[in-house]
Amino acid sequence: MSHTPPSRTVEILSDARYVQAESPRWDGRDGGLAWIDMATGSLHRGRLEHGRVIPETAVVIGAQIGAPIPLAEPGAGWLVGVDRRVVHIGDDAVVTALTGDVAAPGDYMNDGGGDPSGRFWVGSQSMPRDPHCTLWSIGADGIPVARLDGVTVSNGLAFDPTGSTLYYIDTLPHRSIEAFDVAPDGTLSNRRTVCRVDGGNPDGMTIDLDGNLWVAVWDAAEVRRYSPEGELLETIALPAKRPTAVALVGSVLVITTASIGLAAPGEADGALLGVQVDVGGIPAWPWAGEAPVQHGAGSIAEAAL
Repeated sequence: MSHTPPSRTVEILSDARYVQAESPRWDGRDGGLAWIDMATGSLHRGRLEHGRVIPETAVVIGAQIGAPIPLAEPGAGWLVGVDRRVVHIGDDAVVTALTGDVAAPGDYMNDGGGDPSGRFWVGSQSMPRDPHCTLWSIGADGIPVARLDGVTVSNGLAFDPTGSTLYYIDTLPHRSIEAFDVAPDGTLSNRRTVCRVDGGNPDGMTIDLDGNLWVAVWDAAEVRRYSPEGELLETIALPAKRPTAVALVGSVLVITTASIGLAAPGEADGALLGVQVDVGGIPAWPWAGEAPVQHGAGSIAEAAL
């Protein structure tokens, strides 16, 4: 049963509007916020202050961009899935490949995130839609390990605080949240369905300190909160039709949205939204590896905003 507390207020946090904002991340190193615009191939960084997102920098990769994850050390930059591979983006905006192409030709990296052991989990999505994609984990050695095959659109994932349970969304075809047991070496087992997500496409996901799952539901104009057992606890109606992902920045639920594909975008479509919630979360788990050696910059541009 869904319960909607009357006190929830959805605020527009950003002045900017993005084509396809995605993958918000609370950076535990400096308290900042990062997010991407998939359609423009850009990584954005800023701060959440006094109820507004204050943008600071944007790095344009010039390619299809997926999930970011911070490195553990302050100033060490970010890993980001880009096209078919994973790259490192330094705080100096230099882009260096971490891996070669790992996704299949014609596919590209999509959502992902870290686990408590310091691995970066990132999956691909297929174009056109077909269940041949993969979810990988990348340990501190920088080597991608295939963890799950038969994926169509790898989207939200979240780990419980112990790292022993992975909650995962392969958006198509089943539109469900699934769970896996995670061994210390990252092996997945005991796949099971937590719940089906009806009325839209489940996209990005995060977990709060009580273990509940917050899910952005594309084309439903909603964020939903589910218990670890799959009970729908709350539905928050949004002024944007296509929410893409969520992050808990303390007790503020930050929601990225998209304007892509909408014939007549409204005021909030493509904005970053925020909702004060009762139970917060923790910063994004960082990747435990070191930045790769730079062999020269690619085609990049940085803008101070």
